[in-house]
Amino acid sequence: MTETDWRDRAGTVFQTEKNPATGTRGMVVTNHPLASAAGAEMLAAGGNAIDAAIAAFFTLTVVEPMMVGILGGGMAHIRLADGSHNVIDGQSMAPLATGPTTFTPDPNAAPGTMDTIGRRNAVGPTSVATPGNLMGWCEALARFGTFSLTDVMEPAIRHASRGFRVTPYLHECVTDAAADMAKDPAISRIYLPDGSPIAAGTRLVTGDYAETLRAVMREGPSVLYTGSLGGIYTDHMARAGGYITTEDLTRYRTITREALRGTYRGYEIIGPPPPTSGPLHIIQMLNILEGYDIEAMGFGSPDHVHLLAEALKIAFADRAAATADPAFVKVPVGKIMDKDYAASRRSRIDLARAQDWTAEVAPGEGEQHTTHLTVADGMGNVVASTQTINSLFGARYVVPGTGMIPNNYMYVFDPRPGRASSVEAGKRITSSMSPVIVLRDGKPVWALGLPGGLRIFPSVFQALVNLIDHGMSVQEAVEAPRVWTQGHQLEIEAGFPAAVFEAMRGRGHPVATVGNVAGGMSAIHFHPDGVMEGAACWRADGTPVGIGGGLARAGVRFRPEANRV
Repeated sequence: MTETDWRDRAGTVFQTEKNPATGTRGMVVTNHPLASAAGAEMLAAGGNAIDAAIAAFFTLTVVEPMMVGILGGGMAHIRLADGSHNVIDGQSMAPLATGPTTFTPDPNAAPGTMDTIGRRNAVGPTSVATPGNLMGWCEALARFGTFSLTDVMEPAIRHASRGFRVTPYLHECVTDAAADMAKDPAISRIYLPDGSPIAAGTRLVTGDYAETLRAVMREGPSVLYTGSLGGIYTDHMARAGGYITTEDLTRYRTITREALRGTYRGYEIIGPPPPTSGPLHIIQMLNILEGYDIEAMGFGSPDHVHLLAEALKIAFADRAAATADPAFVKVPVGKIMDKDYAASRRSRIDLARAQDWTAEVAPGEGEQHTTHLTVADGMGNVVASTQTINSLFGARYVVPGTGMIPNNYMYVFDPRPGRASSVEAGKRITSSMSPVIVLRDGKPVWALGLPGGLRIFPSVFQALVNLIDHGMSVQEAVEAPRVWTQGHQLEIEAGFPAAVFEAMRGRGHPVATVGNVAGGMSAIHFHPDGVMEGAACWRADGTPVGIGGGLARAGVRFRPEANRV
């Protein structure tokens, strides 16, 4: 087995397309090289992993604008050098003017989607939820960082004002969203010059956004939540028919939450709790798989893929029934994570045929396009954080004069009343974010996560199985072919052998071949000798940057007179 050609006993072969990076003093893995470089700059200057993560996020709002922005929301999972795990919930909230009947469900919507009449929850000001990203990032920096907001924002402002080269990936994303973006003059001027998607290689300058970032740098997050920038934002909302008001912004607060902890074959899996559903259902699915010899099945075998699909369907059934904002819904976390409950579900899995699964939990018992980064320093601090504006380019317009792209998080809520994730005023969205840190004997072994909406936690789940059961390297685990289903169609990446597709159809799965499931995964492997190995996959512009070397040996001085020829 090599880093470029992986073969399993089941006969599955795939090639990795990227190389990992190593370092002993720090590692930054993001989905854009300039963002990784911004984080590495903080580490090289003596900052910690939190400084690096926040610098990278601000930079991502410039160079990966289709995925993340200060008007988005997300989850930060921070492990400090003292071993404590801290979760900062900066998720977006439904505006106070919204409720269960704000949107009318589209009767022709595809199964599993949240489409509404007129796409009012997907595009434009009516699709925007109250943002949490800016407050969450600034809070993380203030609590756990060592640098100032001025320091960490400098790379982002530099790239916005000086410009950066558009990647083919950004060009493709603009192309995918162009029909909606063309309806807004402000966003069109930036990304659709002359009416066409901005070409790869073009130098993109976003001057208005650079000025917005400078305002944030001078005044901090209050400029949005209680200050002048917030006034511009809410005035625009009022004129455009959106729901966010000054009260929504001034009432917004982040929440510090207790991390969830589960176990799988001697490893401890740690991640954020609801309203993020990812780690909860990852632990549930791992509990189900723990009763099988996954290693003996082999990666990519029909039994392996079938079992992944059945576990996913079980998790999605329970998620839809009972996982939501715990301030509004009593999520049965204990039952979902219970190994006896997993054994009960496992006992009804038939390895020969696909089944339909319904929820066996209920309240009261016991996003599509996103970004993720994974950062560690040489002092023992680790950040795994997923942040988003939800869909590609969020609500697909720019707040005039600011360069800011709002989220379209209202699309994540169920537009039908009476559901766990129905719209309710002030309710936090339920996401699939899964910024996970894995321990062995109390020490970090892996940290990972990725973007991809409903496909996030299934992808992290599969990566963990790849690492623990199949013995893959971290580069192999993040690039390995993936599958996904929530009970309707089984998506299988083209990297699997043709025999797998036929076998799944034979067991009753409605199969669809897809180019990719979810987005670019960012992961770090912490080796016992102190080496950090960072990996990013082919599904995005992901780039790991490792920090090695170090300062001069103590007592060493350069004496010119000793070096005369």
